[in-house]
Amino acid sequence: MQRYFIASNQFGDHKVTITGDDAHHLIRVMRAEIGDECICSDGISKEALVKITAIDKVIVEAEITQHLSMTAEPAVQVWVAQSLPKADKMELVIQKGTEIGATGFIPFISERTVVQYDAKKEAKRAERWNKIAKEAAEQAHRNRIPAIESVHSWKQLLASLNEFDAVWICYEQEGELGFRSLVRTALANQATKVLLIVGPEGGFTAEEVQAVTTAGGKSISLGQRILRTETAAMVGLTCILYESGEMGDSHE
Repeated sequence: MQRYFIASNQFGDHKVTITGDDAHHLIRVMRAEIGDECICSDGISKEALVKITAIDKVIVEAEITQHLSMTAEPAVQVWVAQSLPKADKMELVIQKGTEIGATGFIPFISERTVVQYDAKKEAKRAERWNKIAKEAAEQAHRNRIPAIESVHSWKQLLASLNEFDAVWICYEQEGELGFRSLVRTALANQATKVLLIVGPEGGFTAEEVQAVTTAGGKSISLGQRILRTETAAMVGLTCILYESGEMGDSHE
């Protein structure tokens, strides 16, 4: 069943109003008719099964037939800090990370970031990223759309680390600290908000890793294989959510 995130002010006591791209999708793509059902969520506290009662050229009206519980979000909030990768790889990280269950994303610039950051293009790129997150959250039947922070400098990222219960930075030269044991320890200590930091195509410098560990984070390995930056984000996120029990039975 189709799911749409709409603004809180589009929810009434007994009906919802669907507008913009969502209405266009219902009318033009899904060929919706009176009586058809879909799910609407404000991404905060309201989610409902609704039945379409009226269709205009750009507006769909629907009555609320059942209020739904919002139980599809992971108990552990996992944020992915991704150093800006080349081409459209950030879009892939956001799309697949949203489907897997990321709470939010922090794009940032590190020493080996190849992408040339252009502040003039920031608004357009942010709009694109947020649209991708919204569509992926709808497809995956998420209750909320992951947050996407503005592009951080390395200094800004370091300053934000104290907002998290646990911080892990992926480093291909890490040979001692196994990710699994660190995740299990953090979860046993009731960590509820964690950050996974992933480097660009060229990886992190030793100095950057040292800066994170000095600030209280841990350097971790994702195994013996060298993963692409977009793959590392997905693997690390999946490992954390698996160990927290979000993907079936967790460890004993």
